[in-house]
Amino acid sequence: MLDVSIIFVSYNTAEMTQKAIELVNNSQHKLSTEIFVVDNASRDDSAELVAKLFPDVHLIRNQENVGFGRANNQVLPFYKGRYVLLLNTDAFVEMDTIQKTFSFMEQNSDIGILGVKLLGRDGVLQPSCRYFPTPFNIFLNRTGLFKLFPNVQLVDNMAWDHNTVRDCDWVPGCYYLIRKEVIDQVGLFDPRYFLYYEEVDHCYATKQAGWKVTYYPDAPVVHIGGESAKTDHSISSVSRQVSALQIESELLYFRKNLGLFYVLLHIKLSILAELILIAKQVIKTPQRIFQALNFKALGLFLKLAYLTRLGSRSLR
Repeated sequence: MLDVSIIFVSYNTAEMTQKAIELVNNSQHKLSTEIFVVDNASRDDSAELVAKLFPDVHLIRNQENVGFGRANNQVLPFYKGRYVLLLNTDAFVEMDTIQKTFSFMEQNSDIGILGVKLLGRDGVLQPSCRYFPTPFNIFLNRTGLFKLFPNVQLVDNMAWDHNTVRDCDWVPGCYYLIRKEVIDQVGLFDPRYFLYYEEVDHCYATKQAGWKVTYYPDAPVVHIGGESAKTDHSISSVSRQVSALQIESELLYFRKNLGLFYVLLHIKLSILAELILIAKQVIKTPQRIFQALNFKALGLFLKLAYLTRLGSRSLR
């Protein structure tokens, strides 16, 4: 057994993949490690670059983009680590990040998954210690009505200083350190999620199995965020495709983990949220184009609720 198996999933991020691997290779630690790169049919020669520059890296080339969760799952038959570290190609570790997080996990045997403090390129704190989504907290966040319900736990609470260790519900998958026993017990990612909610669902299963999910602040990671999406218009932060993927994953997550009642509640609150947003747009800027854009969003949500059979099946 090795100490840590590190998995990158690359998709059109050749330069950042190179930088991310170099930072891992140059890290200061006394650990035995292995690195996997699963390339999701990149068109920028990412796989060729990895093969040329890093011959010791285990490279898996996909003929199509199979999504984030399924790509990570492809490594399961091959890894040898007592811990598995999922690391985004746009997440850059410091010299001692891997050693610190490994040591912390070794000292805390009840922690199943560990996340770290995530900082943007500009040093601004990103959501790093998160709580499970519910139909109601999604509704409050989407409409801006959370100020009227101060006691409701939102998915993100950025008000505290983020400089102390803290147990939470889930941590983002860009730096995601998992104990092997967790994978043996609950597996890795549900393949029905193409993008979004994989780690939410996995952390839910991990906590249900009795493990802790913990935020660790003393090994910050710079996370650029969204770089794969920017290279592909069909999966970009401004396209309807990303919105569709997120809606689909929300429906799948609620149906799997909370049941049909919560899916129906989510649909009702989402319709109400869109109507509230439409009303706000009409009041602020009473042009038809804004109304149409909001109605399109509502139509997309209802269409996906129908196509997924209320969250009971994946579309990809």
